[in-house]
Amino acid sequence: MTSLDPIRPIANKFCRMVGLPRPELIDLAVETWEISPAETRAVPAAICLPGQTDRIMQTEFAPREAVLDALNGQPAEHVPATMGYRLRDIDFVDGVLYSGRAEMHLRPRRKSHLHHHRPQKAVSGALYESWVGNRWFGNWLLDDCSSYRLAESFGQPVTSAPVKAGHVPRYEELLSINPTRIGDVHFDELILFDDHHNNASRIARAQDMRKRLMAGRDVAPCPGVFLYRGHSGDARILENEDEIAEKLESQYGFRVLFPEDHSVDDLVLACANAGIVAGIEGSQLTHGVAVMPPNATLLTLQPPDRATTALKSMTDRFQQRFALIVGQGRAGAFRIDWAEMQATLDLIQ
Repeated sequence: MTSLDPIRPIANKFCRMVGLPRPELIDLAVETWEISPAETRAVPAAICLPGQTDRIMQTEFAPREAVLDALNGQPAEHVPATMGYRLRDIDFVDGVLYSGRAEMHLRPRRKSHLHHHRPQKAVSGALYESWVGNRWFGNWLLDDCSSYRLAESFGQPVTSAPVKAGHVPRYEELLSINPTRIGDVHFDELILFDDHHNNASRIARAQDMRKRLMAGRDVAPCPGVFLYRGHSGDARILENEDEIAEKLESQYGFRVLFPEDHSVDDLVLACANAGIVAGIEGSQLTHGVAVMPPNATLLTLQPPDRATTALKSMTDRFQQRFALIVGQGRAGAFRIDWAEMQATLDLIQ
């Protein structure tokens, strides 16, 4: 077994400081294979009122130009393949995979990175977790849980994520997710995936997720659901959120829910046949994306200094529509004009 060199983290840090090139972990794979081929696919434009995108001052996760391109859609976008990689002799220590000078970080380190104890336990498995899935609930639900289906097809699914509270355990139960949970280990053999692209495989797995969550449920259609942002995650404060929710409920027949106060089953039943799921852009909206039918619409309310199309990539995968309203103000205090909400709803209808 190749064990972790105690000075490797220090050496790697030095190489980064002096600008030496560093290989990607997947470059060290002993076997690489294509799971789903690249393809060309039409990507729909976002639904929004004229002039909305002109309000965007700052963006999150991608440059402004990339966000605007994603909102515009593409009639024939190149979608890369889904790939699998088999590696050997990999150490996993304090949230980081190591092999030689290659590293892959899955979570922030909890200890000093100046030295590490050598892992004593050796395992083999297929890793489906990601940095973003460990950071944001929505990415865990819609990305990592989808990649789990690949992991179970090619090996024993493994994750470093501990058993969590909240909505996670019930989703794992409904989606038949039962991984081996690891701490610091040595991988005799490790399978990784490049599963970031909305090709046929990923779209099919999205529909499989909805099917699993909907199993045994018969849900009547409803006009829409408004999901409050809640208090977890990065702050995005819609000053007139109560006003928007109340008017959607009274004038359009929306159901209004605080996801933190409801079980997974309650949220599935509320959103599963909704024509629209609306709310401040954030992970709470992924409860709706996971079960809304194809062609339903996700309506995101976004501050002008934190615009993102992260959820659009997800609705594209689930074959749903994506709409947005860009408010006035800042992420810490912004407002949505009710007249613009009504006009956007008219566009969606």
